[in-house]
Amino acid sequence: MLTAVVGINWGDEGKGRMVDLLSESYGIICRYQGGNNAGHTVINDKGKFVLNLLPSGILRESTVNVMGPGMVIDLKHLAGEIKNLTDCGIKITPENLKISDKAHICMPYHITQDICEEDRLGDKKYGSTRRGIAPVYGDKYMKKSLRMEDLQDMKAAQERLEEIIEWKNLTLKGYGEQVELRSVLAWLERYYQEVAPFVTDTSEFLANEAGKGSDIMFEAQLGALRDIDYGIYPFTTSSQTLAAYAAIGAGVPGVKLDNVIGVTKAFSSCVGEGPFMAEFFGEQANALREAGGEYGAATGRPRRVGAFDVPASKYGVRMQGATTLALTKMDVLSYMEQIPICTAYEIDGVRTDKFPSGDRLLRAVPVYEYLEGFRTDISKCKSASQLPKAALEYVRYIETAVGCPIKYVSVGPGRDEYLELE
Repeated sequence: MLTAVVGINWGDEGKGRMVDLLSESYGIICRYQGGNNAGHTVINDKGKFVLNLLPSGILRESTVNVMGPGMVIDLKHLAGEIKNLTDCGIKITPENLKISDKAHICMPYHITQDICEEDRLGDKKYGSTRRGIAPVYGDKYMKKSLRMEDLQDMKAAQERLEEIIEWKNLTLKGYGEQVELRSVLAWLERYYQEVAPFVTDTSEFLANEAGKGSDIMFEAQLGALRDIDYGIYPFTTSSQTLAAYAAIGAGVPGVKLDNVIGVTKAFSSCVGEGPFMAEFFGEQANALREAGGEYGAATGRPRRVGAFDVPASKYGVRMQGATTLALTKMDVLSYMEQIPICTAYEIDGVRTDKFPSGDRLLRAVPVYEYLEGFRTDISKCKSASQLPKAALEYVRYIETAVGCPIKYVSVGPGRDEYLELE
């Protein structure tokens, strides 16, 4: 079984929690895009963990975890993440963690460039996490970055890096910054040795496992609305967040997915800039943010929050090709007397239920409907029959509105606090 777990909205939907939950049935978990610019929060019997680079399956001893060639990897951050987990008793070895030799390296100067550009943009910034992701993906396509395999021969890597840094300094000069080859080499030599034992040809490994019929789960970062091609450009990430890219980013472009599990919250949340149509403000936003603990897993930034957005979610379902949905944080809505749902937009006085793009999206005004709140703790519910009537009606409303069956509903933050719908 080949399954992708992907985000339907702006990211931060709870994908890590679902991967951790479902990974019990999968032998291999593979991250296929992105870097440490977003985080997956997982709460289980071992504690609470925030994973930025490592696949969420790393918390299960039974899984092999792969970081695919579609990722960009900050060596220092990865080394720190591995140490933090091992200090907590999580076993990480070359047998259960495999890093693609074709993954590109996010360098310190990428972070510098990212920070300088966001500062230059000021009020017009894109909402970068300032962790170098856009610059390293840009360099990847300019053919001016290093891959993991390049560091297996540090002399050759140094020769290539000399040319790259000469070119990079032409850009950084405009920001009043410069890069020294010696400091970059020292950074590479220090942190690469900590992750080198895990670097291998993951494409061959995955191809062999897929050929044997192994169960593989592909884990995405962020959501459909942050995809570089189909998201709310330019307020997107710099990689493909869609399920269709899973096999490519994992290094096995010839395989076909069997399932796509789309993850969406029972309300909307967003970290970063860009159009967010059903956004709450003031006390209404503070109440939902505090009830849901809505702060970025990677950055700690307060998330923007709002009502469930039907047009945006319906679009996300279509772009992801979702076969089923997981609805997370349903329990958070228990404080509401009435639950608002954005069912459509008005753009220049014309109502539409379609998700627009470009300037039309910036002018979209939400149209709301209200459903009855359920006003009770649902964390102990283990089946649909145990849910309050109003809660189940809310779930079924969303299911119908976005045109995709909901299979999983999380009713609390713990690993076992969820239920499956028939």
